[in-house]
Amino acid sequence: MLHGGSWKATYSLVHAGHLCVALRDAGIPTFNVEYRRVGDPGGGWPGSLQDVLLAISHARSISERLVLVGHSAGGHLGLLAAAHLHVPVVGVAAISDPSAWANDAVPLFFGGGAPPREASPLELLPLGVPQVLVHGTRDDVVPFEQSTRYVETSRGEAELVPLDGAGHMEPIDPESPESAVVLGAVEKLLR
Repeated sequence: MLHGGSWKATYSLVHAGHLCVALRDAGIPTFNVEYRRVGDPGGGWPGSLQDVLLAISHARSISERLVLVGHSAGGHLGLLAAAHLHVPVVGVAAISDPSAWANDAVPLFFGGGAPPREASPLELLPLGVPQVLVHGTRDDVVPFEQSTRYVETSRGEAELVPLDGAGHMEPIDPESPESAVVLGAVEKLLR
């Protein structure tokens, strides 16, 4: 599990921990991965992705069956990691095209410059692994259009699961019905 938070050090893995507990309770062993973020020494591009790749490599030493789950900025890192390490991924409200995301976090994460091509999951398609993008249609943080465009560009490699009327946080809140959709996507990719 890769948490979101606009890649900023002010947000940690705590808010994703509740979904991790729900996954564990469903019988899915889960790592809640922390990574350096903007504001941490070495955080931002590419340090944050390097941390995620190391964590996944460690998880692979324990189990061959892995599915990445990333929310928001964590979804961005999860999609990139899937491309690098060929692991299936569930992107939850994922930032799949950082250059099209109108948020002050983008220039901060990329050190003041534009995102390079290798930092855009959209530009890296096809990834060569199964991908499920779960996204609320009323997400006011990462627009739903990020996922629709990504899935259309994937030409059948990625699947879109729209959450009608849902916002940004519902899919990772185990108290909401939308989190069951995320759990279902993880279970599907583990089969």
